[in-house]
Amino acid sequence: MPMYEYACSDCNHEFETLVRSDTVPQCPQCQSTRLTKLLSVFATSTDRAPAALPLPSCGSCASPGAHNGCPFTPGR
Repeated sequence: MPMYEYACSDCNHEFETLVRSDTVPQCPQCQSTRLTKLLSVFATSTDRAPAALPLPSCGSCASPGAHNGCPFTPGR
């Protein structure tokens, strides 16, 4: 059973529900079947800052743009 998000055309209530292929969804607030399917998006949240990628040490990479060492090393 897929989960869908809807907005009711009669009372403007937004909700999500599991829908079987043989059923018509209803608004849980006013029981209307005049619904608009909404575009669902996934949301994420975190309290942590994103982890920084470790930089290679000077001379350890074979970057074609590297002249006299690693282009990722500050001061070069």
